[in-house]
Amino acid sequence: MNKKTVVISLGGSVVAPEEGIIDYLFLKKFKAIIIRQVKKGTRFIIVVGGGKTARIYQGAAKKVGQLVPEDIDWIGIYATRLNGHLLRTIFRQYAQPKINTKPFKVERFNRPILIGAGWRPGFSTDFDAVKLAIGHGASVVINLSNIDFVYSADPRKDKNAKKLEKISWLDFLKLVGKKWTPGANLPFDPIASRLAAKKHLPVLIMAGRDLKNFEGYLNSGKFKGTVIG
Repeated sequence: MNKKTVVISLGGSVVAPEEGIIDYLFLKKFKAIIIRQVKKGTRFIIVVGGGKTARIYQGAAKKVGQLVPEDIDWIGIYATRLNGHLLRTIFRQYAQPKINTKPFKVERFNRPILIGAGWRPGFSTDFDAVKLAIGHGASVVINLSNIDFVYSADPRKDKNAKKLEKISWLDFLKLVGKKWTPGANLPFDPIASRLAAKKHLPVLIMAGRDLKNFEGYLNSGKFKGTVIG
């Protein structure tokens, strides 16, 4: 594990799991873990998604009139930026003052935490996290979301779906397809996955709410979840 810079793709559904409700208890625990690691010398890039906040706004807009995919994506992007400002605020003492919304730009940050959010239509925050990891020389991306493992099939639809502790990028892309759809609920975005596969960058899938598991990985490299790559 690269202790110099740890890149996290933090699902918005973990930050705001219910309609209009921010899980501040999760954020307090998450903050404490990150600061403990910062004091050990670790730097973090944390890219946050839109989650439930994005879906609420997207759903409301769809009820009013027909939307084009680009507008649906922009709503999601601004939801990620709202969540990003929330994170930057709670990490104020440790975070860069400006949120990164341009993952192709390698921003040399002089504080231990850089917060990232959505970039442009057609690209998810998973993609932003992968791009930032490549730009900053990180060896892995940690995906913290409402999914604990990659499964052989959708466990909500197939009771025989099996947990996969390890899967290659080739096999993972066969599972999720090749296209990114705004609001899609996949273990990891297909476009981000193709980029990570090209760069031989592994992604770790972990349950975002299992913070003991997450901190265990930061301390020992061991965790419950899936290694993609």
